[in-house]
Amino acid sequence: MSARRNIRPPRFSRNAQIVLRQRYLARNARGAVVESPAEMLRRVAHDIARAERRYPPAARRRDLARQFYDLMASLIFLPNSPTLMNAGRALQQLSACFVLPVDDSLESIFDAVKQQALIHQSGGGTGFSFSRLRPRSDLVATTSGLASGPVSFMRVFNMSTDVIKQGGTRRGANMGILRVDHPDILEFIALKQQPNEMTNFNLSVGLTDRFMQAVTRGRSYALINPRTEKSVGRLPAAQVFDQLVNAAWQCGEPGVLFLDTVNRANPTPQLGSIEATNPCGEQPLLAYESCTLGSINVARCLTAHRGTHTIDYERLAVVIALAVRFLDNALDRTKFPFSAIETHTLQTRKIGLGIMGFADLLIRLGIPYDTEDALQIAEQLMTFVQSQAHDASRRLAQERGVFPSYQGSRLQAAGLRRRNATVTTIAPTGTISILAGCSAGIEPLYGISVARTVMEDIRLESLHPEFLAQARARGLPLADLRREIGRRESIQHLTQIPQDLRRLFVTAHDIAPAHHVRMQAVFQRHSDSGVSKTINLPSTATPQDIASAFLLAHELGCKGLTVYRSGSRAHQVMACSHVQSC
Repeated sequence: MSARRNIRPPRFSRNAQIVLRQRYLARNARGAVVESPAEMLRRVAHDIARAERRYPPAARRRDLARQFYDLMASLIFLPNSPTLMNAGRALQQLSACFVLPVDDSLESIFDAVKQQALIHQSGGGTGFSFSRLRPRSDLVATTSGLASGPVSFMRVFNMSTDVIKQGGTRRGANMGILRVDHPDILEFIALKQQPNEMTNFNLSVGLTDRFMQAVTRGRSYALINPRTEKSVGRLPAAQVFDQLVNAAWQCGEPGVLFLDTVNRANPTPQLGSIEATNPCGEQPLLAYESCTLGSINVARCLTAHRGTHTIDYERLAVVIALAVRFLDNALDRTKFPFSAIETHTLQTRKIGLGIMGFADLLIRLGIPYDTEDALQIAEQLMTFVQSQAHDASRRLAQERGVFPSYQGSRLQAAGLRRRNATVTTIAPTGTISILAGCSAGIEPLYGISVARTVMEDIRLESLHPEFLAQARARGLPLADLRREIGRRESIQHLTQIPQDLRRLFVTAHDIAPAHHVRMQAVFQRHSDSGVSKTINLPSTATPQDIASAFLLAHELGCKGLTVYRSGSRAHQVMACSHVQSC
């Protein structure tokens, strides 16, 4: 007990404590909270450290438990929500992201519905490609009837999500993907324009290089019946692209997933092609794979000298190495929802280490988000994270062996020995960034004063602490400013705020769509998996703005893109920044 008195208590904000009590802390049979935030982190740290018993020397376990605790208690690193909720408890399901196959049979479809329910109950999110399902009105030989098409079956998955709640408190999250060459693609694109449709799904169209070339060259492309693999007609690619763009302009969906770009980076092509991602799109996975995520709060990786901040790369290197070990251990500690997930996940041992607090870091460096300097910082930072994380995975491979599907992988072909087929991912960090008290993922600030609804029924309000500190230091009239700042996302119109302060605190709607995409592309160049980023646009944005963003994202090598125009949806039920499982 004496050792526990020396443990550093975590300094969670008031908002973080509200979220912790509502969602994360253990409860007794009567529903009363029986765990403090420090006890939660201690539970997680000790459980993850127990994985060391599988690998010699096991004597390091106690020291690592302390290091894992300090890593989380300092709010410099947090794992995904299921790990915080379930590690060291009966459920013991620690992964956030899952992809399930949906093949063209009733048995496969309803097996996937059952598996989806089990995953959601455990706190994970699910992604599906519905591209293998035969199109509407196609032949069903066994009944001599006509098929109802993938959209009709997607509604079954959506309804299942309505009634299965994660941990009994909230609905799960899904991603639904349909290839652009599926005959029902226009029905899929239009689906979310009906406000009550697919409310538990994010949707993305799987775009191919061939389709994108047809768009730019003004050509038609073939629609392929997945049952026969034969062409059943052609459509003008520009017309389909325009319908996709207009749907995204009207309601923020569908997003896009660039399938060929994803599969060029597939580390294990010998196991199959990647067809789907997790709900927020940052984690492309093979069928039955899952991934455990964690994020480093880079705003806490700064050092100050005479009032000037610089990135503390020495400290960041230590954090990265420990975080990679934490996530690899989490794979060994996970109780997977069913055996197929366990088998496929442990074949590739994919982990996803990313960052959060990037906008906060830029502010403390004195660099506006929408500048070339910000892109250079992103390049330097993520290059370092990627190289250090790969090196940590290489050292783990020396201790524990490479991932089982290494033979035939792209890593083997390149002569790279790693413990994990993928190591880095940029997740949205919607809820864990609240716990860490930082900006979400690599997003710019959404606003200076923000009210967020999390877990469906909790409204959290916050004023950015760095803006508050700088405003106080300059003697600005905060009482008046609070009212003005809360009315709009941007502060650029508030002339009572000095121009240099307004310039530093740019928000998402102040930033040109092309810069959003360029920032995403920088991080994508140095991420094994994908990048979760929403291109938030003002209400005045045009369909052409969205079309240009999609085209630029493909050109720059992004794996996907999501846009959201302010006010285009009455209720933003499934904004990625609010999805618990990510």
